[in-house]
Amino acid sequence: MPHVLHLLRAPVPEHALAAIERQSREPGTTLTIVLREGTEQPPLPSGVQVRRLADTLTYAELLDLIFSADQVISW
Repeated sequence: MPHVLHLLRAPVPEHALAAIERQSREPGTTLTIVLREGTEQPPLPSGVQVRRLADTLTYAELLDLIFSADQVISW
């Protein structure tokens, strides 16, 4: 099961949201979204895990997510 990690910062591009939406429909794909400081949560598909850097996620935990993900996309 592929795990995709998206790192979002403000402003969140529309094409990033479109990619997340498309990937959320792929069977067996797990999506995690990390919001960087100062980034408001955009509308996201259900089932997507959302973490906020420095609030619910430490930098050490972020590194663990990066190295465990099959694909990391920074927007």
